[in-house]
Amino acid sequence: MKPRALAHPENGAVHPDDTRARLLKAAAEVFADNGYETSTIRQICARAGANVALVNYYFGDKLELYSEVLRSSMTPRRTPPAADPDQALRQIIRSMVERAFETGDQANLRYRLMLHELVHATAATSRVVDVVMRPLYDRLREIVGAILELPADHEKTRLCVHSVIGQIAHYAHSTPILTALWPAMTMTPAQREAVAAHVAEFTLAYLRRRP
Repeated sequence: MKPRALAHPENGAVHPDDTRARLLKAAAEVFADNGYETSTIRQICARAGANVALVNYYFGDKLELYSEVLRSSMTPRRTPPAADPDQALRQIIRSMVERAFETGDQANLRYRLMLHELVHATAATSRVVDVVMRPLYDRLREIVGAILELPADHEKTRLCVHSVIGQIAHYAHSTPILTALWPAMTMTPAQREAVAAHVAEFTLAYLRRRP
């Protein structure tokens, strides 16, 4: 949502500073620390060093601010779509594996944001699904459906998509168990590439199978 050309709540004039970016950064940190429900606009504005009225000016309300945090922090990187469905599936699986094992402050922030929603669903959970998960899910259904020659909303298409997600989630969320079972699996760049290639080949072997 773009700010309207109105008097700026802080000094009476619109000025192109980094206030919106500061609010987004502060909101991401506060939401990641406390979750959506217990975070307050005052906490966010205090961390950003901004007037409380600016949240309404730039975002409308807390839910819209949270939605924008999700979009800016968690939306997967866009890559040019491959025309061939097999290649498109390989591409999206590789992207999902890389995103699952990113490191650094931004990756930690994304993890903490999602953890709050997974542990304690809130009024914002549906927004998390719509903003973060549904676009990727719908794209996977299109690709898998094209390979199967079935509609994207067919039950078999959806089951196959969930199998792809489940394979990647296994590596992403079972690190302690994987480390104990397979100490050499340290998820180096080469191993991440190997995992992505395996998931793609394993999936395509089934999708290409004809009864």
